Amino acid sequence: MTIAAQFEIEYLQYLGPDGKLVAEPPAAFADAKTLLPLFKQMLYVRTFDSKSIALQRTGKLGTYASCLGHEATHIGIGASMKPEDVFAPSYREYGAQFMRGVKPREVLLYWGGDERGNDFAGPRHDFAWSVPISTQCLHAAGAALSFKLRKEARVAVACCGDGGSSKTDFYAALNSAGAYTLPLVLCVINNGWAISVPRSAQTGAKTLAQKGIAGGLNSFQVDGNDLIAVLEGMRRATELARSGGGGSVIEFLTYRLHDHTTADDARRYRNDAEVKDAWTRDPVTRLRTYLTAKKLWDETAEKAWTEECAKAIDIELNAYLETPVQPVEAMFDYLYADPPPDLLEQRAAAIALEKRA
Repeated sequence: MTIAAQFEIEYLQYLGPDGKLVAEPPAAFADAKTLLPLFKQMLYVRTFDSKSIALQRTGKLGTYASCLGHEATHIGIGASMKPEDVFAPSYREYGAQFMRGVKPREVLLYWGGDERGNDFAGPRHDFAWSVPISTQCLHAAGAALSFKLRKEARVAVACCGDGGSSKTDFYAALNSAGAYTLPLVLCVINNGWAISVPRSAQTGAKTLAQKGIAGGLNSFQVDGNDLIAVLEGMRRATELARSGGGGSVIEFLTYRLHDHTTADDARRYRNDAEVKDAWTRDPVTRLRTYLTAKKLWDETAEKAWTEECAKAIDIELNAYLETPVQPVEAMFDYLYADPPPDLLEQRAAAIALEKRA
């Protein structure tokens, strides 16, 4: 039998669930001190997440997508990008966006139903949040094509979920990246569930990373709860892209420790034992254990830092709550230069109803 081609999917892991090294760290991250500021940022994001959920539960925020359990993946992605790169997020990569200058108050404004939150701080060339699944992958591919045509050493990075990797938008993006050797990094954040659909029911592929092979991309899998592995995976992919070597698909294995959003009840489709097991691989716990063993962290430092995080985030929460609400007609005023008659009628009706109330 003649074999036309063979492929392998490399798996990156350096820090095991118990917080101990399972492989020699890459030289760039061998010094544990380099991980300390990123760990602190992970704790910051986790504090923000818990306070945001509390805000939603008290009726002061709309539907919110928790990032609990994704901290290492998101922070690692954000930390690996340069300001001139372009980021095309989905709707829960807050850690990566905070690393790029987005303010927590802007995230809250968005989930509070105010599109001004999408006009966020940070690089003006980054894309807005994308609730439609995986359409942002095509946006990033377009940005990557422009970088190549302009001969700019920049990288476009897009994030989607495990379910998002089944969308035609994802496949079109990776195929374009392969055909045109684009500086594109597609980050598939595999948290096990596409809302209520388990990974096992989404695809027959043994890995999600291997989908990139069909497009000719550099493709590998990463322990998304291991910050060192995330940083190394992103380093490889961004350096390859920036040097003209083409795009990558990285599958980050993590878990969604909260509901899909605050409008979801994950208890309806997954059991407590599964979630309990996932907590044993928690990214925050394992990195805390590692840094503590290296004498770089302790309970006193964590208590002080979490208190500082809580105060800083409370300032952001108050800034969100104190933001004046836009008039009802604002939802109509930025859609068309010349609004159609039916939209103008709806606008007038909304204004009348608001005044009547």
